[in-house]
Amino acid sequence: MLEVAVGYDIYERTGSKLLLGYVGLTQFLPMLAMTLPAGHVADSYERRKVIMTMQSVMMLASLGLFLIAHNHGSVGWIFLCLTISGIARTFLWSSTASFLPLLVSREEFPRALTWFTGAFQFSAVTGPAVGGTLYDLTHGASTVYLANTIMGALCVTLFSFVRVAHKPTEKQNVSMESLLGGFRFVFQNRIILGTITLDLFAVLFGGATTLLPVYAKDILRVGSLGNGLLRAALPAGSLACSAFLASRPPLRHAGRALLWAVVAFGVATIVFGLSRSFGLSLAMLFIAGFADNVSVIVRHTLVQLLTPDAMRGRVSSVNNLFIGTSNELGGFESGAVAQWTSTVFSVVTGGIASILVVAGVAWIWPEIPKFGRLVQPEKD
Repeated sequence: MLEVAVGYDIYERTGSKLLLGYVGLTQFLPMLAMTLPAGHVADSYERRKVIMTMQSVMMLASLGLFLIAHNHGSVGWIFLCLTISGIARTFLWSSTASFLPLLVSREEFPRALTWFTGAFQFSAVTGPAVGGTLYDLTHGASTVYLANTIMGALCVTLFSFVRVAHKPTEKQNVSMESLLGGFRFVFQNRIILGTITLDLFAVLFGGATTLLPVYAKDILRVGSLGNGLLRAALPAGSLACSAFLASRPPLRHAGRALLWAVVAFGVATIVFGLSRSFGLSLAMLFIAGFADNVSVIVRHTLVQLLTPDAMRGRVSSVNNLFIGTSNELGGFESGAVAQWTSTVFSVVTGGIASILVVAGVAWIWPEIPKFGRLVQPEKD
């Protein structure tokens, strides 16, 4: 709800595609600065408490956005709230990703992760649709920001009932050796490095999400409600993918499935960029979301199963940095290219680049297409 409201609010108030790109940059820079401390905190402190604290900070940032919108504050204050939210989200992601493996066994983890991402994608489907509807009915973003604040408070309340606690084996002193441990582990594991690099560059070039307000307002002419539906189409595809994979055994040829999924993501992005039909655009975003979720499940499963618990926070932090780079910095890239050239050119060339990235990754990391079943045996 927050993402769809912020993008449309800023574009409606300023008409600037470049400012849409700055939304992604504003969330990426705090992530870049906080990645190493966030990983250290997730491995050195009780993850449940970190999650609740950071979710509370994000709730307060949403409350700030509501006050800005209600009092017609300047756009600059919006970016300040997004910066605070970006810092909190960096710590939240590292602790959440490394907390999930504590809840289930290693054998159950791939399917648990599928349900976990499915639940997230369900909220990502309903959130933009509800956010777009609220924005359209109330002719502004303040109601959406208030609703997001209430949902944040509910999240903190529900998480307080989780009784599983993470007890760090040893609280580590802050040092460059400790902070950089996650990077060293990732760069020493070629499978993990290759899969997260593929996701990084594919989404960095191929993400069209940042420019959806432009398509909704100027190209497809479907308004704020249509913007919410377009935003919901991607996670709807991801949700369908989660439901499909949850009903099947773990992927038997995970590497090949990953590469073909990114190719499908690139093709769908190209067709979306050229489309002038609202129905076709929704369908292409749905396909792109379905394909992207294959990458998400494969990557997260590998990262968590191949990483010892004592390092999960720092490795998850590195993984989140790659994700943030692809999503947030990719949003800036899309907005900047659209400002300097055209919206359609930005999206179509991004989809082409995603397909080229697949060829490059398969050549540099030939072990990825050879990777088989998405299950790791329990270590003795």
